[in-house]
Amino acid sequence: MFSGIIEEFATVVAIKKDRDNIDLTLTCSFVGELSIDQSVAHNGVCLTVVSIENGNYTVTAMKETLDRTNLGLLQVGDKVNIERSMLMNGRLDGHIVQGHVDETARCIAMDDANGSTYFTFEYKDDAEMARKGYFTVDKGSVTVNGVSLTVCNPTRNTFQVAIIPYTMEHTNFQDIRIGSVVNLEFDILGKYIARLQQL
Repeated sequence: MFSGIIEEFATVVAIKKDRDNIDLTLTCSFVGELSIDQSVAHNGVCLTVVSIENGNYTVTAMKETLDRTNLGLLQVGDKVNIERSMLMNGRLDGHIVQGHVDETARCIAMDDANGSTYFTFEYKDDAEMARKGYFTVDKGSVTVNGVSLTVCNPTRNTFQVAIIPYTMEHTNFQDIRIGSVVNLEFDILGKYIARLQQL
């Protein structure tokens, strides 16, 4: 379980293909605090630490993960938003994030907001997915590349988020441009409500 409050970004130092899986080796400031089997969210994707050596750690992404997320697009040198799992005795500063990415979206616009930046994202327009709760609502929560954000101006398959300078500086939003592909996790509460309505 995560909160969507990014601790920092890790840098990809190696990528190794293993059949349909890829092993991502990364470095960050708290590698020494990690342990094997620990869950860490990478651009919002919950992955397990499988090895730690030489100041780097490695996680494995399987085909299902690669098909649903932007992790398969990563290259050596890319920045990845990371967050360790939530402590049960802490504050929930973001929102409830599972680390289970639903799909990807593409940045279609960036607009200056006199100090901050509005990013507009477009995702697949799929009525069946919407019935399952894969949609955004005004002032609701959404996770973009693991960052807990508030939705602005949603349409059937687009939404905006406002990124303040602090978030821009401390996450890989600084590298997002028009055309960039990001990971989305829709609000779990909306998914439960949608499922209850079906039943």
